Amino acid sequence: MVLSTTSVNWAALQNGSDIRGVAIAGVPGEPVNLTPAVAHTLGQAFVSWLAAQLDKPATELTLAIGRDSRLSGPTLMTAVTEGMTAMGSQVYDVSMASTPAMFMSTVLPEFQCDGAIMLTASHLPFNRNGLKFFTRQGGLSKPDIKSILDLAATADFQTAREPGAIAPRDLISAYAAELVRQIRAAVNHPDHFDEPLQGLNIVVDAGNGAGGFYADQVLQPLGADTTGSQFLDPDGTFPNHVPNPENEAAMAAICEAVTANQADFGIIFDTDVDRGAAVDHEGQELNRNRLIALISAVVLQAHPGSTIVTDSITSDGLTRFIEQDLGGVHHRFKRGYKNVINEAMRLNEAGQESWLAIETSGHGAMRENYFLDDGAYLVSKLLGELAKARLSGKRLTDLITNLQEPAESQEFRLKILEPDFQVHGSSVIQQLQDFVAEQPGWAIVPHNYEGLRVACTSPEQNGWFLLRLSLHDPVLPLNIESNVEGGVAQMAARLQAFFKTQTGLDLSAFKS
Repeated sequence: MVLSTTSVNWAALQNGSDIRGVAIAGVPGEPVNLTPAVAHTLGQAFVSWLAAQLDKPATELTLAIGRDSRLSGPTLMTAVTEGMTAMGSQVYDVSMASTPAMFMSTVLPEFQCDGAIMLTASHLPFNRNGLKFFTRQGGLSKPDIKSILDLAATADFQTAREPGAIAPRDLISAYAAELVRQIRAAVNHPDHFDEPLQGLNIVVDAGNGAGGFYADQVLQPLGADTTGSQFLDPDGTFPNHVPNPENEAAMAAICEAVTANQADFGIIFDTDVDRGAAVDHEGQELNRNRLIALISAVVLQAHPGSTIVTDSITSDGLTRFIEQDLGGVHHRFKRGYKNVINEAMRLNEAGQESWLAIETSGHGAMRENYFLDDGAYLVSKLLGELAKARLSGKRLTDLITNLQEPAESQEFRLKILEPDFQVHGSSVIQQLQDFVAEQPGWAIVPHNYEGLRVACTSPEQNGWFLLRLSLHDPVLPLNIESNVEGGVAQMAARLQAFFKTQTGLDLSAFKS
């Protein structure tokens, strides 16, 4: 493929530690910038980068590539594959896969790939797509992505005399078999070792993404009844709901499926299965703070006193639950799943034991599983506990009986209208500190790693708020939680008095 690299804004394709772009035309104001030619070049760039990292000829590299259900997936996958084989590398085409499975292709004994690429744009609309890259050390970092894009911009590649071979491989079956093995071992059922989920009705909602395999390749071999499972077939138009556990309609769909089928448990995945959430037997969400509390309870049973790393918007009730009820340490860090994972890894290296890093979005990573954010692994841990609880005549949710949940919670996204939004946003946060100092019953929370978190202790507010700068967008997200009815409105009203003194902000979010 011939591509004029100067005509491509390569830097615009970077989205943190991923590459994302528009792959399908037709949406007004969203021109295609992730074309097959661009994808071909990115395949070459990844091989060139990886060969240098491993000090290994490109012709000796073995790589895996997979995709989710997006409409643009097959075409882009062909282009990336041709780019990699043009460098002489051998490529395993694993077809439909999950993002965590693509990392596992570098460590599973029957694969042992040098690197892997997943084509996905997570929960973004149908017209988007992207690339996630892996080595045996895990997902690439922001600087790594920049290096790959810099190589793509120069397009100075040494192609091979003969293209590398392409071999189809069944990765998802190997990945699913490992999950089945782990659940069997965790439950160790005295009567039904091979089918520890026998007698349980478990409903899966894959949102027409890549997670449909979990019903027939994980749950059914374990003896579960999957009646009521829905949207398992891959469909890149996502006709039923956004495949995103944070989406209100998506969570409503899985909750309804659980209650309609009187199921024991419900599972929902995002498009590429690096996030998951659950629903209990009453059709109640196990998401956000409740999901974190539940998996924290499981982790702290096995690793007493461990540090649980979360993002910045988790509740005060979660902190009390982790530290007072479970005897762990809650380390509230920054937003961004890579930030949370990297912080947990840093703590371990510094001698502070941390076995779980999890963001409220559902990205959960465990030390025992390469600190890989893996939605299927996360729910598999919960299923093991579900089966063990049933054996002892208990419910899984008994583990979080003491979790105090807020009465109200709301996020306001305040758009920044100034061109240099990062400087302006930081200035607003700084000025808010002065405002808070004058407010009775308000106090800045110490040891905060992102934005400004304030405890509001008056009886009519009884909660907290956090103002921070978005990681990528010209937005100041404002999260407010209260333990009393009407508390969010009380805090929001007082904050509006401050924001009205600031220029360059769109405050319409308070009216919605």
